Amino acid sequence: MPEHPMRGRVVLITGAARGIGAATARRLVARGARVALVGLEPARLQALAEELAPHASWHHADVTSQPAVDAAVAAAVAHHGRLDVLVANAGIASLGMVAHGDIDAMCRVLDVNLAGTFRTVKAALPHVIAARGYLLLVSSAAAFSAMPGMSAYAASKAGVEQLANVLRLELAPHGVDVGSAHMTWIDTDMVRDVHEDLGSFRRTLARLPGPFGTITTLDACAAAFADACARRPRRLYVPRSLGVASA
Repeated sequence: MPEHPMRGRVVLITGAARGIGAATARRLVARGARVALVGLEPARLQALAEELAPHASWHHADVTSQPAVDAAVAAAVAHHGRLDVLVANAGIASLGMVAHGDIDAMCRVLDVNLAGTFRTVKAALPHVIAARGYLLLVSSAAAFSAMPGMSAYAASKAGVEQLANVLRLELAPHGVDVGSAHMTWIDTDMVRDVHEDLGSFRRTLARLPGPFGTITTLDACAAAFADACARRPRRLYVPRSLGVASA
C-alpha cells in the first residue's frame, strides 16, 4: 500500500481544542501527520495532545494577540522541526441585528475570525513558504449567502475568502497553495447551541434550499479537511453540493 501523502507532514491547527479543529487533528494523525494544536482551552488541548501522542503538541494562544500567535508558531516549529500546512480554523459567532445588537460582540467576531486569521497566516508564513506548503483558511457558506442577524459572521468570513484569494496570487511564486473552506452547518457545539436556543433559526433552517438547510456531521467535515491538506484545493465545500449552490 502506498504511503499516505500526509505522512510526516506537520499541520498547525488553530481552534483545535474542540469541534472541527480537534476532529481534523485526529483524522490527520490517523493518516500519519503530526499536528500542532493551538487554542484557548489548555486542559482540552493537553488532553487531545496526550490522546494523539507522540504525534501532537499543544500551544495556548489567543489569535487576536500577535505576540501569542508568534510564540505558538515558534514553539510548534521548535517541537516538530518544520511546518507544512496551516489550518486557520479559529472562529466564533455572535448573532444579532445591527440596529439592536451588541457592537462590541460583533467587532469581537471580526477580531477573531478575520484579524485572527491574518495574524496566524503572518506568523506561519515563513515556515510554510520554506516547506512550499499549503494554507487552508476556514471561511463559510456565509461568505456568499446572507442571513439576517449574521452580519458580523458573514462579513468576517467573506473577508477570509478574499484574503485567501489575494494570498493565492501573492504566494504562487513561492510554490505555496492557498485554499478557502466553505461549510454550511456543521454539527458543532456552536451550531447545536444556536439550534437549541433560537426557534427562528430552526424555522429558517427548515425552509432553506438544498445544502443551505443541511447539518453535516463533524466527522464528515473533518474528513474533508484532512483530505484538503493532502490535495491542496483552491476551494473546499462541505457538503460538496455547496459548490454547485455557490455558483
